[in-house]
Amino acid sequence: MFNKILVANRGEIAIRVMRACKELGIKTVAVYSDADKNALHVQYADEAVHIGAASPKESYLNADALIRAALDSKADAVHPGYGFLSENASFAAAVESAKLTFIGPSADSIRAMGDKAESKIRMKKAGVPTVPGAEGLESFSDFEKAADEIGYPILVKASAGGGGKGMRIVWDSDDLPEEVDAARREALHAFGDDRLLIEKYVADAHHIEFQVFGDKHGHLVHLFERECSVQRRHQKIIEETPSPSLTPELRKQMGEAAIKAARAVNYYNAGTIEFIFDPLLSTFYFLEMNTRLQVEHPITEHATGLDLVHWQIRIAAGEHFPYQQDQLSQRGHAIECRIYAEDPANNFLPSTGKLLQYIEPRGPGIRVDSGFRAGDEVTHFYDPMLAKLIVHGESRELAIQKMQTALRDFVVHGVVTNIDFMQAVLAHPDFADGKVSTRWIENNFNWTPPVEPPFESFIAASLADIVVPGTKSQVPGLNESDPYSPWKTPSGFRN
Repeated sequence: MFNKILVANRGEIAIRVMRACKELGIKTVAVYSDADKNALHVQYADEAVHIGAASPKESYLNADALIRAALDSKADAVHPGYGFLSENASFAAAVESAKLTFIGPSADSIRAMGDKAESKIRMKKAGVPTVPGAEGLESFSDFEKAADEIGYPILVKASAGGGGKGMRIVWDSDDLPEEVDAARREALHAFGDDRLLIEKYVADAHHIEFQVFGDKHGHLVHLFERECSVQRRHQKIIEETPSPSLTPELRKQMGEAAIKAARAVNYYNAGTIEFIFDPLLSTFYFLEMNTRLQVEHPITEHATGLDLVHWQIRIAAGEHFPYQQDQLSQRGHAIECRIYAEDPANNFLPSTGKLLQYIEPRGPGIRVDSGFRAGDEVTHFYDPMLAKLIVHGESRELAIQKMQTALRDFVVHGVVTNIDFMQAVLAHPDFADGKVSTRWIENNFNWTPPVEPPFESFIAASLADIVVPGTKSQVPGLNESDPYSPWKTPSGFRN
């Protein structure tokens, strides 16, 4: 087992990995940028190393600085978390070249699945169903010809990368030139690679992914599915397991396809096979593979009872994964909501500022993974996710009720959040019936934020009840009828 692990990430995922390390008796090293010198993950680690300026390019994306920090701190291994360099094959190879262990799959597996065009070719060879499409397109006439053969609507996608960047839906041939150009520009800016592919666009599709886990000895299983269809701007915001869309037979078929996909690239450690599911035809297609731990991994942990980060570390250290497929099962129902500092009423634009108040919900079956606390600053440098709120219940209905209660108890002031928006989604009949597709928010969900008094009004309401010596209370009836009011006698008491 490792003695010390450097976590090449920040925020809640860095803390999540460090917590697992501490439970396994492993020392941890945090890295931080100028913007994160007082961040929670820095204080949580056993030691911390400064790696650069606030810009991700100069810090968390600086592979040389990360490897140097690992070597200087005498770490044995590097855990990349998710995002940043977690799916960068060159970084994984550089870590191994430095005689450190990369806690994740091999660089070859990352490279094979990181290119969407190459991965689709491999999946076809492995017998995994893929969305009808075309790769290796160069001239505009290539795009035009392929789109006509596939039939509109189509999806133009960046060959490298993900997260909805470099992705455009094209409804007819008139829009094709503009959307291809826009996707190319965005792909080049985001990934340094402007290659594109096109796929048949499946309307009203569900996004269902399977967690796979393999060890370095050839053993490979899946840990069941996650339904990730509640999305905005092609990015997930609510995930759940089990999926309300799948029958036992479909679950078995998709699970077997996920293992086929992972085996085709000799995969080990944690990974996720993502599928597009058409509920009308009960058909599914391979979408892509994420060669890392997923943001939504906690719901799989609650449903299976396995600690995925523990097993990531143990597999990287050479241990066997001890469970056979027929020994694994799902228990109850788990839901995750991603709490963002963003404004749903303004096209989900990020919100920045100081967290004046930050109170997480607590209770049985409620978990919060976060890297923030009251007083922290939410900056424009990094992803605006504040926390992941996870609940687990005996049934889907109970899990939904528990999540709604937990959201009501989640208090954040100082930035705009999506908490009220999440409440509205969970309360919608379509969500209750499991009928939410990937474009449901965009096409079917009209939401108006509730009108609430600003945070300052709560302070003013409290101050209005203070009794000044020699005067009467501004709210005399309240003070006189409440002998226990802290404002009854102005003795210097502070709430």
